[in-house]
Amino acid sequence: MTDFVLFIESNWLNLLALAWFLLCFKGYMSYARYKSYTTACLASVMHLYRAEWMKAVLGREVRIADNAAIANLERGVAFLASTTILVLAGLLTVLTQTDKAINLVEDLPFVVVASKQEWEFKLLVLLVIFVYAFFKFTWSFRQYGFLSVMIGAAPTPSQQVLDEAAMSAHATRMARMASIAAHNFNIGLRSYYFSLAVLGWLINPWLFMVLSAGVVYVLYRREFASSTLKTLMMSTKS
Repeated sequence: MTDFVLFIESNWLNLLALAWFLLCFKGYMSYARYKSYTTACLASVMHLYRAEWMKAVLGREVRIADNAAIANLERGVAFLASTTILVLAGLLTVLTQTDKAINLVEDLPFVVVASKQEWEFKLLVLLVIFVYAFFKFTWSFRQYGFLSVMIGAAPTPSQQVLDEAAMSAHATRMARMASIAAHNFNIGLRSYYFSLAVLGWLINPWLFMVLSAGVVYVLYRREFASSTLKTLMMSTKS
């Protein structure tokens, strides 16, 4: 018990910073998902566009352009998944050269001197974030593949094998699959943003907390109050 108390007393600032980061990371993820069901945001508005897209897909005989668009989305996801692997390799390399990394930043302003064990723990947190992002990117990639299959399985207008209600249900399923894939891709991107905040932890725990809050602000502004969202919501009559 005494050792545990001593550990808390000697590492209270780092533990506070990590708790604040987890609150920002998980809290914003939950908040954004919940608000997307009740408030106009990039996720909810883009889902409406995807629903219109899939309805249009079912009305086309030739769907080459639609498959090309999905392939383009897959390339973006695959690029970031590959980049994440390179980042993980780089972090593993830094883990083997922790002493050199500490010497590199210890002369910077506002740096809080940390032990080798503390640095290794902080790098492990970064590794966990990028592993999480990798799984989200690869799952998104697979889901876009599922969407391609769903479009390929959809009957063309000339076949007339489904009634209007069944066609509408199929379009809804395809739009939902597209939105799920985009959601996982978005989580991977958010992980990249938050990983930049963790870099501040290597300098100063207080800077880490400020950057974590800053990432939440940037993400909120982009997803709920950006000019991009306003453009997407513009009426075609204006």
